[in-house]
Amino acid sequence: MQTCLFLLSCRAGFSLFPRKSTTTGLTVLWRHLATMKLQSPEFQSLFTPGLKSVAELFDKANYELRIAGGAVRDLLNGMTPQDVDFATTATPTQMKEMFQSAGVRLINNRGEKHGTITARLHEQNFEITTLRIDLITDGRHAEVEFTTDWEKDAERRDLTINSMFLGLDGTLYDYFNGYEDLKNSNVRFVGCADQRIKEDYLRILRYFRFYGRIAEKPGDHDSKTLEAIRENAKGLAGISGERIWVELKKILIGNHVNHLVWLMYELEVASYLGLPVNGSLKEFDTVYKNAQSLFPKPMTVLTSLFKVPDDVLKLDLRLKLSKDEKNLGLFLLKHRRDLVKASDAAEPLKPYQDYIIDSREPDAASKICELLKYQGEEHLLKEMQGWSIPTFPVSGHDLRKMGISSGKEIGTLLQQLRDQWKKSGYQMEKEELLSYVTKA
Repeated sequence: MQTCLFLLSCRAGFSLFPRKSTTTGLTVLWRHLATMKLQSPEFQSLFTPGLKSVAELFDKANYELRIAGGAVRDLLNGMTPQDVDFATTATPTQMKEMFQSAGVRLINNRGEKHGTITARLHEQNFEITTLRIDLITDGRHAEVEFTTDWEKDAERRDLTINSMFLGLDGTLYDYFNGYEDLKNSNVRFVGCADQRIKEDYLRILRYFRFYGRIAEKPGDHDSKTLEAIRENAKGLAGISGERIWVELKKILIGNHVNHLVWLMYELEVASYLGLPVNGSLKEFDTVYKNAQSLFPKPMTVLTSLFKVPDDVLKLDLRLKLSKDEKNLGLFLLKHRRDLVKASDAAEPLKPYQDYIIDSREPDAASKICELLKYQGEEHLLKEMQGWSIPTFPVSGHDLRKMGISSGKEIGTLLQQLRDQWKKSGYQMEKEELLSYVTKA
């Protein structure tokens, strides 16, 4: 990543003080706004025909437009962001007038009351939000007022690493040393942690999530931040389960997962998320160690905390799990001890394969793969993923052609034939199986 630092003139009211730049080795004057110039292939790749058209419209109307939030963080880390959000000094009304005058299609107007306009140009969507100040917050929602002050908007954001803006000329606007925190792998709230959390209690989980993405090692937390989380944990009770589950799933596929889950219990956060009060943390550590390199589903890791099916049902009640997530949790809880590899070294996968063959569920193979991850059976998992599920070659129609008309008898025979087929390693063909019926 090629960058260069440059100085900006100081506005009245900002104190200047000398500091040696760790990037250039030169002594420069710093103030609340730290800047640098970003020139990287990842940044340049954003300039699609659509973005160029958007930039021209804003420039012509004399409105400022900058990249905001997570996309800035990703670009500074040398990554191409999957989603790019934009911020502007233009109000939603001004943006709508500008886009409509240019014949640009506007979509998804649900965000307009929060200041967000989504425009579609050159088959690409651009989500652009007016700079805002939070007037009133209740820990879940905020009443906002539009502003043209970039620093005021940055001040209302959660973490320093998410509070930066990037101009379309590559200029970084950093009011709270977010870039320094990013370089040093620090996850820090903007300003006072207690205040930021009280504005939106979900920020507790966002702190954990970004710690799992940014921090290099577990346990490197500011004590005041942890105390603010502990004191405000009960505020999560008022946050919807759907929002909590979105964040929790991201935490469970990040780094330092076992550390962060233990921390949730230590800081009395876990119970407000629907997790069991006396979760099996040692089992969690074992499963996480077994599965972390196997890309388990979040529910696979989380199930290790549960002891009884009611734990899954309570989590579902709190977080509104999907049907598949709920069923996976119940399946793992039921079979994690009794469905294990065979003692026969020649066919260790056989019990898992038999379960799939006997199951009437279309996602049985997927569940078995998650069970193997839970158990840390990496080699068996690879075999299972490469196994093509065979089709039982005999049907009730075949038996009826042989003169067997009783439905009950057909059902019994089919099960007997299926057992023979399984014993053969799923190798017996239709004629051989039907000859068994003839002999019987």
